[in-house]
This record gives sequence, structure tokens and C-alpha cells, in this order.
Amino acid sequence: MSSSSALLPVPAHVAIIMDGNGRWAKRRGLPRLEGHRRGVESVRAVVDAARALGIRCITLYAFSVENWRRPEDEVGGLMVLLETFLAKEKANLLKNRVRLRAIGRIAALPSRARAALEDVMSATAHFTEHTLVLALNYGARTEVLDAARAFAVEVAAGRARPEDADTWEGFSRHLYTADLPDPDLVIRTSGETRLSNFLLVQSAYAEFVFTPVLWPDFGARELEAAVDDYRRRERRYGLTGEQVSRPGPVAAREPAPSVI
Repeated sequence: MSSSSALLPVPAHVAIIMDGNGRWAKRRGLPRLEGHRRGVESVRAVVDAARALGIRCITLYAFSVENWRRPEDEVGGLMVLLETFLAKEKANLLKNRVRLRAIGRIAALPSRARAALEDVMSATAHFTEHTLVLALNYGARTEVLDAARAFAVEVAAGRARPEDADTWEGFSRHLYTADLPDPDLVIRTSGETRLSNFLLVQSAYAEFVFTPVLWPDFGARELEAAVDDYRRRERRYGLTGEQVSRPGPVAAREPAPSVI
């Protein structure tokens, strides 16, 4: 808890590991895919709640590179759910002026799901106030590999210098998230306390909230509770509490927040 009575601002970017759909269904004697269907309802509720709270960017870990190893019928069902979600939510995103972005190896998604995704991203690309990011076929280690490859191509083509990678700013522009702010708050549902290959480098200075609530039961109230927890913390960025509470020349060198 922060030693100061002042609350932190609402996080600009919240990233969520949506975990527990399968367990939610199993406890009710339902197929796993039904848990994922109910999880989609939580997505709608949380996106609306984030906008109401003033959170400008929300990233949802929807499908990891490791998830392809799940049973074929579950993977196929998840892709159909993605298509359905995009078709239903396009009008809502347009109405609320929410930009849709995707991070991950999107080109490897099934053609129908990829086409639906690209359609909504194109239709909402001009919005700037709020952003919903879906991490699809995403893995943080894969992202770093792709960024290193992209940087090497730039160097080979003479468009970048090897020494550009001496700074994080010089290298991070090759990440999937180059146009996004780093997450201020990372939430994982279902009681698990690991990151599971999600935004590992971007979360270097993020705050974390781990909740036992399974994702289909996570909604506006749970998001508000996590944000309230976050706002009562003290973000030091490697400094001491005294430096943060009495900013001076050293504290001024803490990482500047990214902008959308």
C-alpha cells in the first residue's frame, strides 16, 4: 500500500489473462466450450466497464501460441467463437468509438477468423480514445523473436544501425505493441499466479492483481476492485519510496508513460 494518501490515476492500460473458462464449465458439468462462450460475455462486460472507468487501452489474452496443442474440436470452437464475437461486437465498437487491434502471429489464424478480425480492425482504425487489443496466436517469446528478426532485416537493409538496439526505445519499436503503451496493471483470473508467456517485456514495471474469480464470473465489479487495488499502490520504477514521494532530479528520470 502506498505511504501517500494520494491515489494513483486510473491505469491507462490494463492487460488481462482470461483464465478459468474450462474449470468454470467443469464445475457445472458443462462442455469446456460452454465455458468459453460464457467467457465471451465477460469480455463484453469488461470492455464496457473499462471504458466507463476511463481506461484507455485494454489487452485481452485470447489465444496463445501454445493453445494450438489443445484438442482440435476446442481450437475449432474457439475460432468460431472469435468470428461470432467480432460479428456481434463490430456495431458496439463503432458506436463507442473503440479501436480494435490485434497482436500476435495473426497471419497464421484460420482465413475466416483472420478476415473477420481484419474487417473490424479496418472499420475502427481511425478511433483514438479507446483501444481493445486481442492477443491472438500470441506468445511473448515469439514476439521477441519476431522483433529481433525484424530488427536484423532493418539493419541488413541499411534502415537501422546495430547500436540502435543499445536502448530499449530503439529496439521496442519492432515489437507487436510498438504503438501501444506498456500495461500499468496486469490481471490474471482463476487463482493462478503466473504470466504464461504474456507481455513479459512490456510488463517490466506493471502492477499485478491475481484473483481467484474464474473468467466467466469476472465482470465490472471485479475490474473496479482490481483498479481500486492498483490505485492504492506506490509505483517506484527502481527508486525509493522517499524519492517517489519527493520528486527531484533522480525521480525525474523514471520511465515516461507511453501514449496511445
